[in-house]
Amino acid sequence: MRDSFIDTTTALLAEDPRTALVLADISAAQFAPAAARHPDRVVNVGIREQLMVGVAGGLALTGLRPVVHSYAPFLVERAYEQLKLDLDHQGVSAVLVSVGASYDRAAAGRTHLSPADVALIDTLQDWTVHVPGHPGEVPALLRATVAADTSAYVRLSVLHNDRPYGGDGSLRVVRDAGPGAPLLVAVGPVLDAALAATADLPVTVAYTHRPRPFDVAGLRALAGTDVILVEPYLAGTSSRVVTTALADRPHRLLALGVGRQDLRRYGSAEDHTRWHGLDAAGLRRSVADFLAPALVRA
Repeated sequence: MRDSFIDTTTALLAEDPRTALVLADISAAQFAPAAARHPDRVVNVGIREQLMVGVAGGLALTGLRPVVHSYAPFLVERAYEQLKLDLDHQGVSAVLVSVGASYDRAAAGRTHLSPADVALIDTLQDWTVHVPGHPGEVPALLRATVAADTSAYVRLSVLHNDRPYGGDGSLRVVRDAGPGAPLLVAVGPVLDAALAATADLPVTVAYTHRPRPFDVAGLRALAGTDVILVEPYLAGTSSRVVTTALADRPHRLLALGVGRQDLRRYGSAEDHTRWHGLDAAGLRRSVADFLAPALVRA
């Protein structure tokens, strides 16, 4: 996904003189050719993430469309105040593109883990959030996001599904278990594990790479009594959206994702996926336990 982002952004810088890129050392070497060709629109501020967002706000005030890039905890958590003030409060927008996701660089320790990034972005008003599930989804959604002139967060990861699904982010049914079946919504790279976990269960599985704005109309059309939400970041981040959308009908919600407990362990991204129960086996246990009364009745 990171390579796809670099290639697409390099092309956008050449194609659109409004596009700008602001870095804080991360990926600076990969963008060096673009910086040489567009020195006035590719800015590397060094290891100063708050300044990076402030510069993006200034560029946006001049009419440019800034793309801002770093690791998720540096881009969202460390620079949150600047997102709030230098972008939102000034009434300007930018496209934030992160790498690292919740725990891609687990070997680097807690400083590089950011399961709460989407929840933080969710405290800001009218932001679009994309969580692609495959590198092949990145070019089209990045181009559309840069062209949209609204604030957006694109969350890239080394974890991905076997194939791209694309689309505009509306809920896409990947497996249909029929009317009234439990609905599982998988966000981004957790889809394959969710499909494997429910392979022999009567569960409809739908996919989205755009948790914000959430496809409320699609959710209401697909949801029965039981809804399962699987997100690759902090568990429950989208619970309020789902609950509000279904407030007028009886329903149960199981929200799965990265837990709040600080594991204080390194390991790999795959280890953390397993520890948080987001692998196929862990999802199977959680989904089967949740659906056990319905499955018994069936």
